[in-house]
Amino acid sequence: MMTWFHNARLIDPEAGQERTGTLLVRDGMIAEIDSPCPEGAEQIDCNGKCLAPGIVDMGVQVGEPGAQHKESLRTAGLAAAKGGVTTIVMRPDTDPAIDTPEVLEYVTRRATARTPVNIRAMATLTRGRAGREMSEIGFLMDAGAVAFSDGGNVTADTKILARCMSYAKGLGALIVGHPQDQGLSRGACATSGKFASLRGLPAVSPMAERMGFDRDMGLVEMTGVRYHADQVTCARTLPALERAKANGLDVTAGISIHHLTLNELDVGDYRTFFKFTPPLRHEDDRRAMVEGVASGLIDIICSMHTPQDEESKRLPFEEAAAGAVGLETMLPAAMRLYHSGGVPLPQIWRAMSLNPARRLGLPGGRLCLGAPGDLVLFDPDAPFVLDRFTLQSKSKNTPFDGARMEGRVLATYVGGVCVHRQKG
Repeated sequence: MMTWFHNARLIDPEAGQERTGTLLVRDGMIAEIDSPCPEGAEQIDCNGKCLAPGIVDMGVQVGEPGAQHKESLRTAGLAAAKGGVTTIVMRPDTDPAIDTPEVLEYVTRRATARTPVNIRAMATLTRGRAGREMSEIGFLMDAGAVAFSDGGNVTADTKILARCMSYAKGLGALIVGHPQDQGLSRGACATSGKFASLRGLPAVSPMAERMGFDRDMGLVEMTGVRYHADQVTCARTLPALERAKANGLDVTAGISIHHLTLNELDVGDYRTFFKFTPPLRHEDDRRAMVEGVASGLIDIICSMHTPQDEESKRLPFEEAAAGAVGLETMLPAAMRLYHSGGVPLPQIWRAMSLNPARRLGLPGGRLCLGAPGDLVLFDPDAPFVLDRFTLQSKSKNTPFDGARMEGRVLATYVGGVCVHRQKG
């Protein structure tokens, strides 16, 4: 089984370059680059559009099990394929939480049968994400867990977190933390400042993130564990991140596409589709985050896909559920960074594909011989107006509804097999 892509604008995040060329996928793997078409191969004319490694989305919430009415494995897979995401990394905040090998194996088995893309799962760091008792990290790793996280449930007991980190260090496990001071951020739904005061919204200082990050870095230095901060959103956190890396700590950091492309003013008159955890930040913070991605200080961009039903969002701002879907909007939203001149395409794909694959020990994210044929063909300049009701996700809670966007996925390939092709 062979597919030969020609007249393609190849986006190579590993080499940090883009160029026109050809690419051959044979038996699900990239077999040749810049070679003539072999006999019997299916030919795909890319018409000068971009061909890049499929997106590896590190941090996707799927409602199954427990909240299939918000998102199922099947609809999450369809949304991912439409958005150019070839690997979903599930967060463990399901019901029940992914805190035992049995639940992990159930999710993995269901995902394999129901989704057209690759799905890997994180497991919880503590049982039930309650922060009291460590999960069976060794058994969960054997069952296929790629990382361990309690998500937004920050472990308040530092001694318990230190024990978890020490144990994870011995097994070489990756811990994904949510840097936030739990006491300061409890009950807050906006970033402190003039906007939050004028709207009368309970707010939290950006220092809550910095304080949480500093605590985690102290524990990482003490234990030597591999650590990834799921979202770094404030300029004040970046110097601490830079110091941690300079001191040789095994630390990486991520950010959601929403925090890179939106700011606190987008909330407007209490628009709950713009409510996130952590809340949207000041414009100065957003610009600092874009610079952090461009320089490589911030390693990973993810969607933080968080489906919520209409009933959860159509509430007063303080009471509404936080989060937004992002599997299908991640790529066009990222094109805002490209079109503004802030981040070139190879660097964007380094953050959305290569770095998350490397951090999790997955084979994707590269355009080289022997890499998986997980690819996305897209037009970075194609304009459109987003209609949330055309999304494949069950939940339609996107902040980009009605927004003018650029960047369309034309086709998505997993193991060389086309799992999505744009109609028309």
